[in-house]
This record gives sequence, C-alpha cells and structure tokens, in this order.
Amino acid sequence: MSQQRILWADDEIDLLKPHILFLTKKGYEVTPVLSGLDAIEKCDEEEFDIIFLDENMPGMTGLEALEQIKRIRPSIPVVMITKSEEEYIMEDAIGAKIADYLIKPINPKQILLSVKKLLDKKKLVDEKTNSAYQQDFQSIMMSFMNDMDWEDWVETYKKIVYWDLEINQTENKSMSEVFEMQKNEANHNFCRFIKDNYEDWMDEPDERPVLSHELLAEKVFPYVKENDKPVFFILIDNLRYDQWKVIEPLISELYSVKEDVYCPILPTTTAYARNAIFSGLMPSEIEATYPEWWVNDNDEESKNNYEEELLGEQLLRHRIDGKYSYHKIIRTSQGKQVNDQINSLMHRKFNAIVYNFVDMLSHARTDTNMVRELAPDEAAYRSITKSWFEHSSLYEMLKILAEKDCKVYITTDHGTVRTRKPYKIVGDRETNTNLRYKQGKNLSYNKKNVLAVKHPEDFGLPKTEVSTSFVFAMEDYFFAYPNNYNYYVSYYKDTFQHGGISIDEMIIPFIELGQK
Repeated sequence: MSQQRILWADDEIDLLKPHILFLTKKGYEVTPVLSGLDAIEKCDEEEFDIIFLDENMPGMTGLEALEQIKRIRPSIPVVMITKSEEEYIMEDAIGAKIADYLIKPINPKQILLSVKKLLDKKKLVDEKTNSAYQQDFQSIMMSFMNDMDWEDWVETYKKIVYWDLEINQTENKSMSEVFEMQKNEANHNFCRFIKDNYEDWMDEPDERPVLSHELLAEKVFPYVKENDKPVFFILIDNLRYDQWKVIEPLISELYSVKEDVYCPILPTTTAYARNAIFSGLMPSEIEATYPEWWVNDNDEESKNNYEEELLGEQLLRHRIDGKYSYHKIIRTSQGKQVNDQINSLMHRKFNAIVYNFVDMLSHARTDTNMVRELAPDEAAYRSITKSWFEHSSLYEMLKILAEKDCKVYITTDHGTVRTRKPYKIVGDRETNTNLRYKQGKNLSYNKKNVLAVKHPEDFGLPKTEVSTSFVFAMEDYFFAYPNNYNYYVSYYKDTFQHGGISIDEMIIPFIELGQK
C-alpha cells in the first residue's frame, strides 16, 4: 500500500516541523506549504489524502481557501486548525463541510488521532467489527442449542440484523460468508420453532406473541380509549425489520422511538395477515362473520378491498366512537393528497394509512430485470427502501405530524424472504399461485421442509372444500411445478417472496412514536 499523503498549509509552517517529523516517522508523507493560495495550486497539481488548513493566514484565509479546494477536490477531507475559539468561525467551517476542527496549540498526538480518524477509520472499524462479531458468533450459535421461546428468538434476530448491517458497512466484507451461514442456521431453527408451536398458539393466547388479529386491540386501542389525541396508524406493506432499521435514524430525528415487534399470522400475505389486522379476526372468522368481504385465493377480485369496512366493524366492537379514516397510498399523488388533508384528519379519532411501496418494489424486483440489477441482494434492497422513504410523501407526513399533538404508530403486515431453493409440488388447476404457500386439494409434495396443514380450521383459516389443505414453505424454499420447473427456478430464484415461514417474514416491527 502506498504512503498516505498529507498537505499542510500554515504561514508558520517552520514551527510545525516537530509535528511533520512525527507524522513522517508514523509512515505519512507530508507536503508543507505557506499559504492558502499555495494549497489550492498543490491540490490542482497533485493528489492528497487529507489537508490540514490553518484558518488565520495572511492574504487568503483558511475558509476562503477551503471553498476553492472543495471545488477542485470535493471529496478530500479537510481539517481546519485555528487559534480562535470564535463560534462563528467554527460554524462557517462546519457549514463548509470540514472533516475535523482543531484549536491551537495542538500536539502531535492530536494530529495523529485526526489523521487516523479520517484516513484509517474504515480499516479500524472493519477490524473492530469483525473481532466483535467473532466474539458474538459463538454465543448466538450456542443459543440455538437451548429451548428458545419467542422472546429469545426476537433477541437473537435483532442481533442477527445488527450484525448484517454492521458487516455490510465493512470495506472487504470478509465475514459475510460466515454471517450468511449463521443466518441460515438461525432461520432453520426458527422455522422448526414455528412448526412446533404455531398450532398450540391458536389455543393458548397467553403463551403466544401478539398476532396480526390482536395487534390493534393489544397495542393501539388502549391508547385510543384513554386519550383524546388523534391516532395515526401507518402500515407499510412488506416492511422487514432490517428495512425498518435503515429508516429508523431519519425518523428518530423527528420523534422519540419505542421499538417493538410482533408475529404475523400464516399465511404471511396481505390477503390474510393485513385483513386480520384491520378486522381483528382470524381469516376463518372473517369468512364466517363477513362472507361478503372475504375473498378466497382463487377469486379474481382484489383480496383487500374491504379493509376500511373491516376496520370500522372492529372499532365498533371495541366501542371506539368518533370518526375514523382509512387511506391506501399506491401513487405519490395519493400521498400528497392525504398530506394536504392532515389538518382535517386531526379531528378524526383514528386514522389508518397503508403505504404499498415496499410491496410493489418486491413485485417489481421479481418482474423487471432492471430492478433486479438495482437490488441484487438484501443490502441493496434496504438501500432502495431508504432512498424511497427519504423522498416519499410518508416522510413528509411524518415531518408534519411531528409538529402536531397526536400519536403515531408505524408497522407492517409481514416481511419477505429472499428465496433461493426450489421445492417441487403438484396441485390441480384450482391451487393458488403464491410461491411460499399452497392451498388446494390433493396436493402432492415431499413432507420435509414444509409445514402441512390438513385441517385449516385449526390454524384459523377458511376451508373452501372438505379436502382443502395448506402447505407452507419454510426457510428460503419456494414452490415450483414439475411441468414448468426450469422456468420457475430461473425466474423466481433469488427473489423476495412472502407467504411462508421464515425469520424475516415473521419477526416484524411495531413502532410507537412520541413527540420529542
């Protein structure tokens, strides 16, 4: 690796020879100049890794030189050094995007620390991240050997997502392969946990996590009943926990954030899980109580046309009086229209707003090669989600609501999993098309790595015919038909799907936002 080069501009450069000698002995190449003008010329002629710039030089000031240097080399880190402690100088320097700020007299160790912080930060962070993950790796693996409950799985998954984000920020990503292996192991064990416990959860409400149909009653309605403030319940379709973590910093600038998670019902799809949220009922109960609002898998009609009506009925059952609103945002223009209505929505007791972008992104990624190229993996998928959020009407809404006297919740209906392994299944023409679960008669499949449900009513699911059964894919499998197998595998492998059982689909965020 070549020496890292430092340009140092100071009209009293001779007094700094001990500092320059110190840095030279540490392996840096230092080029000294006497003025801001000299620094600009050197930047124009040569490449440097970092610049030290004295603020108070005769002729051209450090701030004036900084402005021109940034035009020539906008990405180079500049450290401003000054005798003055005047606040306006600091503010001007920070506003001009300096990388660091030092006040004279300075000592060699201060300089070295600043250089390391700016030039060696990535290497040092990589080393620290990899070392810390290696230490945590063993404790995570050991936890899989225990009899873990839901809370244990939540804590383990949060650790996994944390390390996913941290390792992704390292430069060479040397621990990525080890991490992928550990996440796959976690997913395998989590799926076994769900397979062993989910049916028991149906009969034991006190022993289970909060499920989709309990979400509003357990986590939102108590606040609605006890307070007069309007509530905004925002549901971002398909939002994984790791996607939440990349938009959280933006939201935490506006609100105090209280983070929780919950578990969606099976199938982890909009038609089942989101209808359960808004109705407060399991799918079999929706079909029995409101048959006109329940749409079966094979019906052509949209599966979520009646969320507003189901929400209204749930509010009545819980004796929540007052006006409520429901909005579904699919296009940017719809989001802007809702934002224009915020003042009138402040007079509604409960406002539900569904944002469909992340769901549309996952479908677009499957169907469009360009989107696949933009989001080839989880890290890129998160990045696109963050970029969307930064420029979305939802972010604008949250900025508006942060200034209002109201309560805000953000959640989702289910996550998604990146599917990698095909799984052969045979069904008749009435079998549904979802890649992560199948509902139908006479389904034929290998019983390994799936959850088969012969009696849908035991899972709170509607039974369209006597012989109807459900089969759920686990881990990162997806269903493919033998008669068109190669097409299915090439088209759907490495896409983000939902409907089955995985840690990414089933540990999902529920966020309570408070005014700062």
